[in-house]
Amino acid sequence: MDGGMKNAIMVPTGVEQVMLHACCAPCSSAIVEWMVQHGVKPTIFYYNPNIWPKEEYEIRKNESKRHAESLSLRWIDGDYDHTRWLEAVRGLEGEPERGGRCLQCFTVRLMATALEARRQGIATFATTLASSRWKSLEQIAEAGQKAQEAVAGTTFWAQNWRKGGLQERRNQLLRQYRFYNQQYCGCEFSQRP
Repeated sequence: MDGGMKNAIMVPTGVEQVMLHACCAPCSSAIVEWMVQHGVKPTIFYYNPNIWPKEEYEIRKNESKRHAESLSLRWIDGDYDHTRWLEAVRGLEGEPERGGRCLQCFTVRLMATALEARRQGIATFATTLASSRWKSLEQIAEAGQKAQEAVAGTTFWAQNWRKGGLQERRNQLLRQYRFYNQQYCGCEFSQRP
């Protein structure tokens, strides 16, 4: 089940620009490459207040920025406000991975992405979260839909980025760029045994 995410990777009609929420450089790399090859100019929006500790956040942020700069793509740094993120997921700390905490986390991040897209005059937004086999495509689609409905003038590009050889290409680009490759989603709650 793809949770409303498109299985075939196709550019939505009329889309030439996209605000791409990037969770990290490894997950972004093949998606960004695919978009550029298919006539879509991504603006990378790095907004991940879920990542903890701050040192981990900075490593991932710098890798994302390095990747965007290597391709001469615009890169926007979203604010790191881990305290505010913790407030948003309060009461959901004990949820399992793919539970209510993850849905709330995705919603917070995609809401910020939709707002940034509107500020920048970009109608379409997407996320690299839909490239991870560890994430629920249903939750990502739901969070993107909520953000689209809340932010007038924006459209969520619900895409399953696991298809079309992009996972294999991601692994090649990870080695090519020598990206730092994290071993957990980012939040302190995902590190529990």
